[in-house]
Amino acid sequence: MITRTTNQMAMLTAQRNLQTSSYRVDQAQQRASTLDKISKPSDDPAGTADALRVKAEQAANVQFSRNVGDGNGWLSLADSALSSTDDVLKKVRDLTVQGANTGALSQPALDAIATEIDGLKADLLAVANTSYNGRSVFAGTSDAGVAFRPDFSYTGTPGSSVTRQIGVETSVRVDADGATAFGTGADSVFSMLDRISSDLRAGVNVGTRLTEVDARLTAVRGVQSDIGARQSQILRAEDTLLDTKTTLEAQRAGIMDLDLGEAVLDLQMQNTSYQAALAVTAKVLQPTLMDFLR
Repeated sequence: MITRTTNQMAMLTAQRNLQTSSYRVDQAQQRASTLDKISKPSDDPAGTADALRVKAEQAANVQFSRNVGDGNGWLSLADSALSSTDDVLKKVRDLTVQGANTGALSQPALDAIATEIDGLKADLLAVANTSYNGRSVFAGTSDAGVAFRPDFSYTGTPGSSVTRQIGVETSVRVDADGATAFGTGADSVFSMLDRISSDLRAGVNVGTRLTEVDARLTAVRGVQSDIGARQSQILRAEDTLLDTKTTLEAQRAGIMDLDLGEAVLDLQMQNTSYQAALAVTAKVLQPTLMDFLR
């Protein structure tokens, strides 16, 4: 059976073709203005899945970077506090050596040294209670606000620690062990300074206390060394995260972003095709007498 193509059928076909061509021009204009390869999931289901995966990795990378910054703040402050503690203890040691020379010093002079050591003890308490964003850097997970109370009792929980996740499978402790650095109870640096001060006021030779001072200095430097190692790990992670950020952004752009030159060229091609279709349709579908009679 032979099917006759009428003018109406030809016009409907031409109309559909022109609408399709116009739609392609609109799509090309949209891509050129937004430079997005994927405006909706149906444009590229596989690409959409890849884009969602990359965006999830980017979000995780951003969080890890924030954790690195926060962790570095904790460790930097703890390191600075321990450096100050080291300086104070070295001053205490010098005063202890000076006070051990009982043969050349009068009791008023020994009392003056004891008073100075009392002042240094107050300085150490302030340093031991150093906080970062309202949290003590030497008290682990304690929410007491201070690591050592005015009576020098320790508020931290043994074995507790503050950690920050800096990678998918990597966490770093960011607080410092106040119990190890400053001691607790009778073994604390504060009790040690009280004993030195009392001995000086009682006229007792404090030379034997130098061993205690040296042991506390060793403990402080050990904690500071541990902090330095963890801070180095944090800084290495920061460099890695910066590299990962660049890589992920390149992946995202490759999946979702359209090259400007490519977008403009596609728009020009689609527009040229549409204009050509309009011209051809206008020549092929010439109006007839029947068009005027209807």
